[in-house]
Amino acid sequence: MLRFLRNWTLPVAITVGTLSYLLFYLTPALDGAGDVMGRIFDTIFPLSVFSTLFVTFCKVDFHQMRPHRWHLGVLLAQIVLTAVNVAAILLLHSHTDCPEGILLVEAVLTCVIAPSATAAPVIVGKLGGNISTMSAFTVISSFAQALIIPVVFPLLEPSADLSFWAAFLVILRKLALVLLLPLLLGWTVQHTSQRLHLWIASKPNLSFYCWAFSLAITAGITVKNIVHSEASLVLLAAIALATLVVCFVQYALGRGVGHWLGEPLNSGQALFQKNTALSIWVSYIYLNPVASVGAGCYVLWQNVINSLEIWQYQRKQKICLK
Repeated sequence: MLRFLRNWTLPVAITVGTLSYLLFYLTPALDGAGDVMGRIFDTIFPLSVFSTLFVTFCKVDFHQMRPHRWHLGVLLAQIVLTAVNVAAILLLHSHTDCPEGILLVEAVLTCVIAPSATAAPVIVGKLGGNISTMSAFTVISSFAQALIIPVVFPLLEPSADLSFWAAFLVILRKLALVLLLPLLLGWTVQHTSQRLHLWIASKPNLSFYCWAFSLAITAGITVKNIVHSEASLVLLAAIALATLVVCFVQYALGRGVGHWLGEPLNSGQALFQKNTALSIWVSYIYLNPVASVGAGCYVLWQNVINSLEIWQYQRKQKICLK
């Protein structure tokens, strides 16, 4: 049983989060407790993401955290994908009367425009990749998208309440709390607290399990958004399928860029893994809330795929040791 849980931690986390939400949703007697637990998890979620990154950055070699060629290649690929999606949405707005088609493409856009996931260094570490260069890209990607998102979304919904600078500062503040602060604390621990640093370094899976806890909460939020969505079942199914396709497209494109620039593993994960929590937030601010279902589905797909990758990598490692 423990071996199964170790091998399939991410799908188990998704299942636990999904079933936990459905239990409270489908049991009227638990309505009051559900409201309380919802507020608790809203508070715990950013703390769990913070803990994941703090543990990861405590193990990072900061001397390697500098820009690389593959960083630029992945960013350019993401910009191209974003431009294609934005052009498709603007074309649908101007030439057709198909609101569900627009919602579908907007849902895809939320999966493309998001910065690299804060958990990407954790997964890269489990796959034998370079945590330090992946961590550097996570920081670079977050700042790049903090500039791009406030530019793109007002083009799609000019009536949005936030101005460019207001949106930029809000996004930057969110990123600072969950990304820059743990980065700074990780560097501080490495240079001022050798005992704590050695203890964290001795727990290779600690950041991975912190992320699994965050994923369980994300799964519950995703199911909540789907259950309370006013969209048709056909549209929801189309969004789920489209985001699965986008997963494979971004993964393949990232790997292709990486093969060209000499870093296929990190490049594939960098373009494929997304900070969907930020995508869900900007969807509510700028787009129809239905579009946020796309980001919710994407996080489930990407973690199922990551689980398969981790299982395959560990299987190869065991074969090599025999």
